[in-house]
Amino acid sequence: MKSNVLPLWLKGKMAGITHFRLLFTDILGGLKEMSITSDEIYEVLELGQGFDGSSIQGFVRLEESDLMAIPRLKSFRVLPAEISGINQPVGIFFCDIRKPNGQPFPGDPRQCLKRILKKAKRLGYTFYVGPEIEFFVFKDENTPIPLDHQGYFDSAGNLAEEIVDVLKKIGIRGECSHHEVAPSQFEIDVKYQEALTMADQVMLIRWVAKKVAKKHGLYITFFPKPIFGENGSGMHTHMSLFTGDRNAFFNPTGSFNLSRVAKYFIGGLMRHAQEFCVVTNQLVNSYKRILPGYEAPCYISYGSRNRSSLIRIPGYRLGKEKATRVELRSPDPTCNPYLAFATMLAAGLDGIAQKIRPGRPIEENVFEMSLGDHQKNHIKMLPGSLKEAIQIAQKSTFLRHALGLHIFKALLNNKNVEWEDYRTHISTWEINHLMSRY
Repeated sequence: MKSNVLPLWLKGKMAGITHFRLLFTDILGGLKEMSITSDEIYEVLELGQGFDGSSIQGFVRLEESDLMAIPRLKSFRVLPAEISGINQPVGIFFCDIRKPNGQPFPGDPRQCLKRILKKAKRLGYTFYVGPEIEFFVFKDENTPIPLDHQGYFDSAGNLAEEIVDVLKKIGIRGECSHHEVAPSQFEIDVKYQEALTMADQVMLIRWVAKKVAKKHGLYITFFPKPIFGENGSGMHTHMSLFTGDRNAFFNPTGSFNLSRVAKYFIGGLMRHAQEFCVVTNQLVNSYKRILPGYEAPCYISYGSRNRSSLIRIPGYRLGKEKATRVELRSPDPTCNPYLAFATMLAAGLDGIAQKIRPGRPIEENVFEMSLGDHQKNHIKMLPGSLKEAIQIAQKSTFLRHALGLHIFKALLNNKNVEWEDYRTHISTWEINHLMSRY
């Protein structure tokens, strides 16, 4: 691609930049990078960059390893010099992964999300999401000891603000940052975006946060539950569907000001929550967060202001009809955002297609309800372990279709290996609490 045929907006942004990076993710959401110089970038923009996919988690076998990274022009951003790693601005493109014959690669998480978004578009919908991304700050990756003993909305210091400032420089609009409930825990909320753009942004937010912390000799982790006895980190995700400029979730006369479309969407999320839990909560450690008593939901219910529910309906404000949305509170920030948003949307669309009713809202504290009340209100639980999540997912026709067969098999194969490694590991807890008794 010649520089003179680039869109003017892109040509202007690329001016003076001598180094570029091509970004994509593996099945688990690990960020992968390839560096390209300014001498090569225009050819890469036209033809793509070939690479060996056999070493990428969940991609391909050795005998079919050739893949192409195709930069998406609209994803272009500029990393400022202070976090680029080379003391000068670096241009970045997110890529779609294709086979050498030009066909979309079925193991590409970004392509998975694009496929579900196209399905929504055929139905007349645009899918918007706004995640709340929580994380802990520690001295290093091996020392999960809190650096403060602050609480919710206490003074957050400068680190989160600095992260938000850097995000602003690369075009990611932060709405709010604050200290969370647990010691050394913080949250960054960003302005809602169309889901593909937001998935790219989640990857960059995690990358930028770690870079900023490292600059100060600190370590940021998105690990769901690093400290025993404290709240874990979630990625509560706010969702809405739009038809043109109209929020399809809003109805001025509906309960909670929700339309039938919104309620069916909730119904779909509730029906399939157990099945997609292996995507939104993909680690062994994820299931040590979604336990009673720590604000993370483990019961499948919905309510307007009920933070013990899996799905919360934020309060409606007059004149803010476009902000009408539903909040899924189970995901954690280690998920692959492309696959997480894809499965959430697929579940919601299935709810709309099948007109799945979510039942009555639960406004009581679900954690304090009796087993009889759970049964009376048909309240089910999320999986209690990665093993249970795998077993449910393996039987799920819904998840197989949402992810596609390649990703479905690769993800579950990886998670089975993780569970077996965990299951056979001898922990410090076992040695300290049990060995001396026998």
